[in-house]
Amino acid sequence: VQLQASGGGLVQAGESLRLSCAASITSNNARAWYHQAPGKRRALVARINPDGSTTYADSVRGRFTISRDNTKNTFDLQMNKLKPEDSGVYYCAIEPRYWGQGTLVTVSS
Repeated sequence: VQLQASGGGLVQAGESLRLSCAASITSNNARAWYHQAPGKRRALVARINPDGSTTYADSVRGRFTISRDNTKNTFDLQMNKLKPEDSGVYYCAIEPRYWGQGTLVTVSS
């Protein structure tokens, strides 16, 4: 099973990035994005459930949007109004057991 995350990069505060995760499997499990800031534990950013319902961390609600394309086996994280504290490595996951390799996001102030 492979999850390939892409779309990270260096942006300025207030700008946007779109992360994408391509999965090599078809699964009915929830898809999620996690964030790991330097020196901190990995934490859930957003989750989209099989029924399409979504969950967001308080820190990103209203700025980030998770979506999926079942025809392409991909799911994305649109990140708007980025802040320096959003910097870190973002991991995509098909919960509970499959993880991507991470993509680095750096937001400068």
